[in-house]
Order: sequence, then C-alpha cells, then structure tokens
Amino acid sequence: MAINYSAALDLLREAGARINRLGPDTSLRDALQLIADTAVKLIGPEAAAVIYTYDAARGAFDPTSRVSAGEQAPVVGDVPRGDGVGATAIRRKARVLSYESGRPFHPLKYQAGIRTAACYPLLVGEQPVGALYIDLRVNRRFHEDELRLLDTFVPLSAVAIYNTRQFEGINRQLQQRVDELERLQNAGRLITSRPSLDATLNEILNSALDLIGAEFGSFRLLNKRSGQLALAASDPPISAEAGREFPVSETDSITGWVAFHRRAVLIPDLRAAPWNKIYRVLHPSREMRSELAVPLLGPGGGLEGVVNVESPRVAAFTPDHQRVLEALAIQASIALQEAKLLAALEQLTGALAGRSRSELFNLLIAQACDLLNVPHCIVWELDPQDPSTLRWRASNADIPPDYRVDIANSFLGEAMLTRQPAYSRDMRSDARVQRRTLVAQLGWVSALVVPLLSRDGQARGVFSVYTQEPREFTDWEQRLVMTLANHAAVAFQQAEALSEIKLAQERQTVAETFAVLGDVSANLLHRVNNLVGVIPQLTESLRIRRPDLEADEVASKKLADIETSARQAMTVARETFAFLRPFQLEPVDVATCYHTALSRLERPAHITVQANGLEGLPPVMAGEEQLRLVLFNLIENAIEALGEQAGEIKLSGRLVADVLRPGQQWVELTLADSGPGVAMEYRDRIFDATFSTKGTGRKLGFGLWWVKSWIQRFGGSITLAEPEPTLTGCVFVIRLPVAGEAG
Repeated sequence: MAINYSAALDLLREAGARINRLGPDTSLRDALQLIADTAVKLIGPEAAAVIYTYDAARGAFDPTSRVSAGEQAPVVGDVPRGDGVGATAIRRKARVLSYESGRPFHPLKYQAGIRTAACYPLLVGEQPVGALYIDLRVNRRFHEDELRLLDTFVPLSAVAIYNTRQFEGINRQLQQRVDELERLQNAGRLITSRPSLDATLNEILNSALDLIGAEFGSFRLLNKRSGQLALAASDPPISAEAGREFPVSETDSITGWVAFHRRAVLIPDLRAAPWNKIYRVLHPSREMRSELAVPLLGPGGGLEGVVNVESPRVAAFTPDHQRVLEALAIQASIALQEAKLLAALEQLTGALAGRSRSELFNLLIAQACDLLNVPHCIVWELDPQDPSTLRWRASNADIPPDYRVDIANSFLGEAMLTRQPAYSRDMRSDARVQRRTLVAQLGWVSALVVPLLSRDGQARGVFSVYTQEPREFTDWEQRLVMTLANHAAVAFQQAEALSEIKLAQERQTVAETFAVLGDVSANLLHRVNNLVGVIPQLTESLRIRRPDLEADEVASKKLADIETSARQAMTVARETFAFLRPFQLEPVDVATCYHTALSRLERPAHITVQANGLEGLPPVMAGEEQLRLVLFNLIENAIEALGEQAGEIKLSGRLVADVLRPGQQWVELTLADSGPGVAMEYRDRIFDATFSTKGTGRKLGFGLWWVKSWIQRFGGSITLAEPEPTLTGCVFVIRLPVAGEAG
C-alpha cells in the first residue's frame, strides 16, 4: 500500500493542532475520541482503534474508559488482561505487534474479524497513562511508514490524555472549592444571624460537623482567670466530668496539646502513639478513632480556645477538612472578639455614672489588654504643670512616678499632634522613641498609640498599647483601640460635665444661702451693736458718776476688762459677719493676690513655695481680699501639714476650656504639696462645715468649708484631686471665671 505522505503530514499537523486546542473545558472522553478518530484516519478505512486509560497508582487499566473508532460492530468485554498485550506494552514501554510478539491478542478481537493488531503504550515521562490498540481487518503486516506515522502520533496522544486528566483534576478541585465556599457562606449566614455568643458557637459547631462529616465536636475557650480550657459547646452533649476544664499542656490532652503549641493537628488513628497516651475519652459508649483539632487565635496570635471534631472511622479527615475547620475557627474568633467588645462597651457605659476617672482608665486598660492580647497599656495626659509634656495617668506597667515625655519630636507626641494613630514595629530602634531605657526594662517591642480627643477635637492625651514581640496591628485592631479610647474620652467628658453641673448647682445654692445669711447677719450685727456696743459707753458713764470706783483698784480693773471685752466682742462679730456680707465681684489679678498672700505668711526655711504660669493669666472675677485669704489659708494649711519635714509647695496656673460651654474658658489654679496628704476616710468630707481633724495629728488649718464657700461665691469651684506623681500630698484644683466671661 502506497502512503500519501503529503496527506499524512497534513493529517498529523491537523491532529497536532486539534490536540493543542484541548483545554480545561474538554472532557477526557472527548480527548480519547479525538485520538481514536485520528489514528483510524492515519491508517485507513480497514483499521479500527481502541483506547483504554491506565491508573499508574493502582497498576491497572480502567475498564470504563474504553473509547473506539472504526469498529464495524462494538466489541464488548475486551478489557485488557493482566498478562495480555496491553499489560506487556506497558511493562516493556514499547509497542507490541501481533505478528512479532507471539502473544495472542484478546480472543474477542479475532471473533470480531481482526486479523492483525498493534498496541502502543501511551507514556508521559516514562509514566503510563493508557494504551492505544490499532486493529486491521485484513491479514497483513503494518507498513514501516504506517508505524513511523503512529510512532509520531502516539506521544502527542499521550500528552493530550495527561493534560486532559490534569485539567479534569483541577476542575474537580475547583468545583470542590466552589461547593466548599458555598457551604461556608451558607454557614456564615446562619452564624451571623445568631443573637448570642453561645448560639454562635453552637451554630459553628453544627456547621463543622455537617461540612466535615464528623460525629462529635466541641469548643473549649480559654478561661483567662484559671488559664485552662473551659467547655463552651459540644455536640452531642457530654457529661459534667468529661466537660471539666483542661489544662493548656502538651501532655494532658490533645486539646491541651493544640492550645500549647497553637497549631492544628490531624490524627488519622487515635490508637497510634503518641496520641493514644493523651487522648481523653469523652464518649465512653463509642470509640473514636480519628480527630481533627484547630486552635482559635485572637489578635496578635493570642490563644482564645480550641475547636475539635472526632470520628469513629480511621483516617476520616483530610487536609481539605482541616482547611474548612480552620475557616470556621476564624469565624469563631471573630464572633468571640465581637462579643468581648460589646461586653467591654457595655461595662464602660455602665461605669460612667459611678466610677472616678482613674477607675474608668483602669477599666479601659484591662479591657484593651484582654481584647488585644497585649501585656501593657498606658493612659497619658497633658501635664497641667507643663503642657509641652505628657505624663502617665494610669498604667498596668511599672512606670516611674515622675516619668514624662516631651510632645515635640516624640513617638507619643506624633499621635497628639496629628490626632491620628501612631505605630512602631520596633521601639528599640525607632528614632521617635526618646527614652529607650524604659523600653528595654519592660521588654517592649511594638506599640500602637491613639489620641484621646475631646468633643471639640483637641487631643487631651494618648492611649498606648505595647507588645513584647514584633506585631503588625490590623485595621480592625486599630479601630478597636480608637473605639475604646474615644469611649473613654467621652466617659471622661461626661464625668467632667456631671461634675460641672453639680458645681454649678452648689454655686447657685451657696449664692442663695449667702444672700439670705447676708441679710440676717446685717440685722444681727445691728442688734449686737445696740446691745454690746453700748457697754463701753455705760462703763465710762459709771466712772463719771462714781469717781470713787477709780480709787478701788479691783473695781477699776474690772471696768477696764468689761470695756476691753466688749470692744473685742464687737471686733470679732464684725470680722465674722464680714464673711457673710455681700462683696463686690471685680476683675482681680491672680499673681498680685498670690504675692500679697505670700508676703503675709511666715515661711520656714525648710519649706519652699514656688509658682509658675500666673503672670500671663487674664484677670478673674472675684473679691480681691477674699481671694488673698483663699490663697493665704491654703498655703498656710500646706505649711502646717508639712510641719518640721522639708518639703515643697507648688502653685501653677493655666487656661482651660469649659466642657459644657464651648468657647468659654476658666483660670485653673493647682496647689500641690509634698506633705502626708489626706487619708482616704477624710477625702470626701474635708469641705464639710462640721469637719475637723482635731485629734488626728493632721491639722488642716483654716476651715476649708469657708474657702470653698468663697470660691463658689466667685462663681468658681475647688476640688481635692488625686496626688501627682512627684508631689504626694494634697492637690487642690481651683477654677475661677475669667473676667468678661463670668456667668
């Protein structure tokens, strides 16, 4: 038979082009059919072609993969035999011809009229992917040209089968991923619709059992107080004994091992070592043979808990199942963080009315450390003595009491000045960090700082969190810190607003009270003057009428004593009632009043009195003499409190904004001393009219009730603040209305 080489080459080129066009959408059967059809065209109408694919992993042909072309009638049952020609070609990795091998072809082929046959192994990289049978219905040998054509065509066919198989495998994996994602999305919709954390965890567990095909599952969450894993959900339920807390230990339980190492574990057989030694039997009625457990990790990789599933079948779980469970564990961690955040906000909101500023800050620090899994948090505020620096106000780290940071050119100052979060991946080498000794002492590495913004957008301080290992803070974590900081700032402002309202009410009450007392005192002084003021006149008249009394030494002295006592009584009455009389409010210079008061004091050499920030203050509305007396008596009290101990007294002044009336300002005076301070049991009563420290060994001096009353009559306020880091005694904060803004 003469070969038309030109036509054969065109046929090969066409076949090659069609094979190259096989893509992801081509099924394996379509590819096999193309190969069989092309093989018949190459040999001619007297030929038939049959293809079987080969599974190298099983070492056997796939009987369901048979595809043929050119058969006059289908041959049923010609599955390749283990010792047949196809198996021989695969073993030899070479073609087998019926007239050379001496091996008989399948008897069904002879019954179908086949007289000559060839079998080609389809190899890719020496690995078999199938076998191609070429059958002739005439009793002749294959021409050398036919064999050369087939030798050229067969490698193309093998590559086509290999690629199509790969495409089908990829398509199956993609479809599995699509199905998996759809099921995860459905689970996600169910999970997010649950109203509570318990319901959410149970829904996640149910979804895990459904998606993975497990028979048992549980959630254990880390109990931060005990440091152990507490059961949060299980399906089906387990006994109280089985549900007790597990330690975070690699030798106590598989759950504890996962928590200890913070990585997932897939165990094909629980009877195998080392897992058989630490496996905890939770369902005695049925043996579990395989387990999959995944840690729940929160912000910064902190441990939140463990989710595990079990099955009575050996090797029930695959890496795909592990990926599904890890995805569900992420959803559980998110739900846990959201629940913690809501609980934290509720706790902060509930604490607004009954907590002090320090208590609120400490609560904020505790919540932030728990939510972010960080060791240290610090609240910094503008230093009232020096607004160019920040001082720490609350912290759970061991910070020196006098620790301050300049705002200019500093890491903390960047958040203050920009009013935006500032981040440092490594504080140890960050040029913005001014004092690295503390960083080294506390082992800080990464830090996130957010500003504490007031209602008018001004930065009043910063809130900072620190880690002891390198960490990138996510956008969610940054928003979380900003939410907590803003919530704390709002709480602080509300506390100040409530304090201002209370002080305003007190000022109104004092003003009304003193208006009434002023009228009463004026009338009382008039009557006392009428009754007591005439005594000196009566004694003088008695001397005139009874000159002999002058000669009586005792009588003369008694008359003089009566006259002196009467005059002193009138002086005391006038001075005392002067406290109650209305006085004229007028613009008063604070610095002048301070210097005058200081000049009237007797200051021991071992006590220093300093003032700063007074000279530039605007005038305040007050009574000038009364303000002198306020400063005089507060400083005198501080001197008496220090006694014989060396110490210092500092008075500072600054302008501050009104939290209730934007645009209005106050002059704020802070008087602090280094004395023993006020005992906690007295702090709430020192401004009471009936309060006295007599017998306590601590003299407060002039009645603070009068000091407070005068200041309130000015339209101002006085409070006993918490001690400063450097001055541990009394700290009084006085606010006076600026002249022109009072009322």
